[in-house]
Amino acid sequence: MDELLKYHDLTEERIDSLSLEETVSAVEYHNRKYWVDSEPEISDELYDLLVRHLEKLAPDHPLLSQVNAPVVAGSGKVVHTDPMLSLDKAYSQEEVISWAEKFVRSPEEKLLVQPKYDGISAIWKDGVLATRGDGLEGENITDKLPLLELEHPEGVMPLARFGKGARGEIVIRTDDFKTLYGRIRNKNGRIYKNPRNAVAGIMGLKDISLMLLQHAKLTFVDYSLHSATCLFRELRERWDALVEKIESLPYPMDGIVIKLADSVYSRSLGNTAHHPRGQIAFKFSGVRKETLLKDVQWSFGKSALTPVAVIEPVEIGGTTIKNVSLHNLQNILDRDIHIGDIVTVERAGDVIPYILSSRPAGEGAERKECVISTCPSCGSTLVRDLPELRCTNPDCPETRLALLCASVKNIGIEHLGEPNIRRMMQVLSVRTLSDIFALKVEDILKLEGFAEKSAKNLYDEIQSARNVPDWQILASLNIRGIGPNIARGILEKHTLEELESLSVEELASIDQIGPERASAIAETLAEGKEFLASLLSVLHVKVSKKDPLKASGPDKPTICFTGKMPEKRSYYEALAAGNGYEAVDSVTSSLSLLVAADLSSASGKIQKAEKAGIKVMELSSWLASLENASGEASQEKGKDAPPADGSDELPLFRETLS
Repeated sequence: MDELLKYHDLTEERIDSLSLEETVSAVEYHNRKYWVDSEPEISDELYDLLVRHLEKLAPDHPLLSQVNAPVVAGSGKVVHTDPMLSLDKAYSQEEVISWAEKFVRSPEEKLLVQPKYDGISAIWKDGVLATRGDGLEGENITDKLPLLELEHPEGVMPLARFGKGARGEIVIRTDDFKTLYGRIRNKNGRIYKNPRNAVAGIMGLKDISLMLLQHAKLTFVDYSLHSATCLFRELRERWDALVEKIESLPYPMDGIVIKLADSVYSRSLGNTAHHPRGQIAFKFSGVRKETLLKDVQWSFGKSALTPVAVIEPVEIGGTTIKNVSLHNLQNILDRDIHIGDIVTVERAGDVIPYILSSRPAGEGAERKECVISTCPSCGSTLVRDLPELRCTNPDCPETRLALLCASVKNIGIEHLGEPNIRRMMQVLSVRTLSDIFALKVEDILKLEGFAEKSAKNLYDEIQSARNVPDWQILASLNIRGIGPNIARGILEKHTLEELESLSVEELASIDQIGPERASAIAETLAEGKEFLASLLSVLHVKVSKKDPLKASGPDKPTICFTGKMPEKRSYYEALAAGNGYEAVDSVTSSLSLLVAADLSSASGKIQKAEKAGIKVMELSSWLASLENASGEASQEKGKDAPPADGSDELPLFRETLS
């Protein structure tokens, strides 16, 4: 039994197999490790699974209504005139909705959405600071006032100077922990592991003089400081945006709190022995798991190397996750990520998983640097051009490949992927788009995996891409900050030829350009002048610039698409064009129609459109409204370019002119 309680590799499967007696013992043991010793042995996620398993086995067990609190060094008991109870917990959006449906009086019921801070609950009243304790009485910790700064709707100030009452949480801000606590030692001479342990450790000190000498700082954040209002009917669609906004705040958190905004009505609902009925806590553990970071692999993007975390496989929401993007160098530095760390992985809904935080696996655990200094492709020294890690060697094979892949995609050759482009570079000495357009069927047949029919199909698609709008050509140049969307806007006002003759100042005056993009455009067009002329000579270019003499007629209705759809976005944009719409990429006041893959999503475009009074339709309804939609779609499918933003691209010509 003792072995079961003290293990460090508890799994969801093992928890499900525990008996009632084993579960009770495990919860009691880990309560003691967390609240008394401030040395938790398992993650919040696993602890929550234990509690939920206990709830399943014995819904009325006293442990479930027990109010836990850290052991602090106080100067006596303080009786709370209003109980400071724990909150009922939910582990999914659906559980939150179910709670709300029990108590809201109409779809217009207002809710407050606030952070659930991961610290020590406390109340400041009549010059006395007290912990929550068991909810009915807490510990007097007024002696800790010299360490505490208050963050309140009325401003930031030393807590001792605030004459009014406040309820909130004692925490260490994440930015303070990063900047201050790297040098602050606990009573045993060790660095604190995380903000929550630091708060508990400091509040457990009878004498805070050591902390004052080290300039330790705690923050008392009032619960009302950060609070978003949301109507019940909006909760589902705004959920992801609300969670994202709260998570961006600089505090340690383990969830969010949802309250009925009408405090009088909320109090009228009363309390259980454990929690008030008018509010609930959503725990992040429903979408988060901790696991081991085994390795970091670096892949090549268009302009930088992209780090990918290789983790001990973990299941979240029915999906087993083995690899997680780390996005860029800055993300690794900000989170102090090292190989061998325990990382917290989140996957909310269908969102791509990402790493929230990283911590050492334990005392003395080996931490290996994961940021590389030499290019794995060409051996050149890498440059830290924050937020990115870049290889600046113009002849780096992988950089050339990534850039050419981006160009091929933006020019509209959709079925020519990275593996075959790599083979073309190795076998056929392909270096540029012009080289690809010069290929013949017999050249393609030299590539592994191609027979007569497949070679002819690829050749035909390449030939088809010769008929191209000018904005796709501009997008294919891989100018940093100039993807398809911006390229389209530029070339509605200026031709490619006109762009070459404009000064940097004139380019900068174009909408959405600015000085940095203007310099990149001017430099790329100047250096790639001969190459661009060569490319244009083999293409049939459709000019986008609007004829002012023809622009006086009524404008086409505009349409925008949002959400993950069954087909590529270009499919629906082409279908829209065939039915008299002009496809655009953003929601503005002039938009005629927004088509959403799912009306229940919390898409920012949907929210913006509804606020502006723009018509919103679900994709299935829009398709049904079009006459002969399937026939027109099949004719137009694939003619338009993919709508990838491509906003961090590098000039291809600098690598291809030599």
